[in-house]
Amino acid sequence: MIAKPFLGDPNFERGVILMCENNAEGSFGFVLNQVTDLLLGDVLEETIYQDIPLHLGGPVEKNTLHFIHRRPDLIVGGSEIMNGVFWGGDFNRLKTLLNMNTIRDTDIRFFIGYSGWSGGQLNDELSQDSWIVTNTSSDFLFSTPPGNFWREILRSMGGEYRSIAHYPTDPRHN
Repeated sequence: MIAKPFLGDPNFERGVILMCENNAEGSFGFVLNQVTDLLLGDVLEETIYQDIPLHLGGPVEKNTLHFIHRRPDLIVGGSEIMNGVFWGGDFNRLKTLLNMNTIRDTDIRFFIGYSGWSGGQLNDELSQDSWIVTNTSSDFLFSTPPGNFWREILRSMGGEYRSIAHYPTDPRHN
């Protein structure tokens, strides 16, 4: 999901959300394009030799750590949330793979917190035209720099969305 330019919620301004779950009980996902100043090693007791950035997954439970990846051949136990993208898996094995440089930062994203909606809340926001719903590929998700994600995904959609990609953050600057 892509936040419309004037959504009005600072938690999701220019946000791109990867939806992991959406059902009658609620919805759950991660903001893909908000990077923190922290690295994975800053929040774990164990040493992680790679400098893996942490993303802000959303405003809910910022004391939790989550990850998505595209390496189910190496990280077992994850749930496929879209073609080629998996959520979670064997975290102890993952830490070993990171320290062996078998998994690279181009194969994985770590998030502090998540984005969540109660049952029906997201559907209400969608009916209010607050979000643009689209699909993307795992290659786009893992290879696009977070700072460019909102603009690039809109540009790739073409048509009216290509124009939206150039909207200023503050419409008074238009």
